[in-house]
Formats: sequence, C-alpha cells, structure tokens
Amino acid sequence: MQVFQNHIPVIGKPTLQPLNPKKIHTTQTVKNHFQQMLSKEIDQKQAVQFSKHAVMRLAARDIQFSHDQMHRIEEGIEKAREKGIRDSLVLVDDVALVINVKNRMVITAMDQNQQKQNIFTNIDGAVIV
Repeated sequence: MQVFQNHIPVIGKPTLQPLNPKKIHTTQTVKNHFQQMLSKEIDQKQAVQFSKHAVMRLAARDIQFSHDQMHRIEEGIEKAREKGIRDSLVLVDDVALVINVKNRMVITAMDQNQQKQNIFTNIDGAVIV
C-alpha cells in the first residue's frame, strides 16, 4: 500500500493527480499575505514605542524629537540589546529616556531641568548616543 496526496491510501497502481492551478494561486496568495502581515508586525516591533506615561511626560515637558534624534534612540536601543541590557537609560542630547529594551518601549523621559537629582532607578545599563 502506498500513500499519495492527502495521505489517502491507494491500492493498486498509484496515479498522481495534476496540481490544481487555482490551488497554487490561492496558496501563493496566502503565502504573500502572510509575508506582508509578518513584515508589518516586524516593522511595528522594531519601531520605538512610547508608553502612555512617557507620552504624558514628553507633552508636559514640551520634549520633541527630531528624525535624527529618533534614529539615535533606535541605535541606543540596539546597542543596549546587543549588550544584554533589559532596562536602559538612553541619553540623547539633553534628554534622558528610561527604555525597556525588549519591548523597545520608552517608559519615561526627562530633560535636563528634571534631572536635578541625577538618580535613575530600575535600569541595568546606560547608553549615551
């Protein structure tokens, strides 16, 4: 006994059925759709995200980042990830960010005026970019 297509036992001389072109197109379409969804998910995961708390702090402290600064923040996160840092202090110009590296999530942000105490807790590394 031999098994062909869909694991249905075939008795006697096996005959192979030709592939259905519609099925190939459908399979390819599903594959392409899955690839697009995966790429979108990966892009979202790689983008720096801001917690609600961080967004409120940035707005209250009137902190805005240029495209260059955002790129440097992303580089800082990548450097922290390479070193195995879980929660990092990332210093960009006069702004300090506490970032959860795994989630690429900015937890809080403060500018030089709020850094008077110079104490940062719940971090296990720092990156200056």
